[in-house]
Amino acid sequence: MKQTLVLLAFLFAFQNSSAQLFTKEKVANPVDNIDQKRLTWGYFIGFNQYDFNFDYQEDLKDILVDEAVGFHLGLIGDMRINDYMNLRLEPGVFFTTRNLMYDESLFPNDDYNDSDLLREVKSTYVHIPLLLKISTKRINNFKPFIIGGFSTALNLSSNQDNPDDNSSGEFRMKKNSYFYEVGFGIDLYLQYFKFTPSIRGIFSMNDELVRDADPNSPWTGNVAKMQTRGVFINFTFQ
Repeated sequence: MKQTLVLLAFLFAFQNSSAQLFTKEKVANPVDNIDQKRLTWGYFIGFNQYDFNFDYQEDLKDILVDEAVGFHLGLIGDMRINDYMNLRLEPGVFFTTRNLMYDESLFPNDDYNDSDLLREVKSTYVHIPLLLKISTKRINNFKPFIIGGFSTALNLSSNQDNPDDNSSGEFRMKKNSYFYEVGFGIDLYLQYFKFTPSIRGIFSMNDELVRDADPNSPWTGNVAKMQTRGVFINFTFQ
């Protein structure tokens, strides 16, 4: 699924800009001088696919994660450092769903029902990254770059303060998460704006699981650490 998203993203980008990308001359347009401005603004929309990485206390059956494609949107503030580096703030709202599937062997004495084997984890993140963008020299109408940095996210769907836990059907996560991010993309200089498709991976640095009251809980008892990881496909307009 991730490979399909990546392919569709770049097919879309090149289909809409190929007529201008490979011309021998730069497109003459109002955004020719955008790279020389100290501060610029824009917005982004895109797709995401979140996953969980689990570390375990004992060698038991893994918790399987069924990933779904989510949606996100946000704003961009870009500060030019020099011709090749920019500092970016990209606050956004991200919507995603992950389904956790538990093996029957995690429940002693067959003490479970079908609903116990599945936890639907819906998350709405307010995601705020601070990123350093390092670009090459502009080549005709495109400019490749790499990007990386750190971010924090507030999970509005965390249930952290809910007194009920998985024994009552409530899967809980911490409200605050911290990530490092790395990715790449291409600035495409079109007639009236700069369009940028990019791909970014995010990796959580903290344990996000709120454990059940029962230390032997089949849902959380064997989990040493649960961390989010994911892929973003962004389409940026400046």
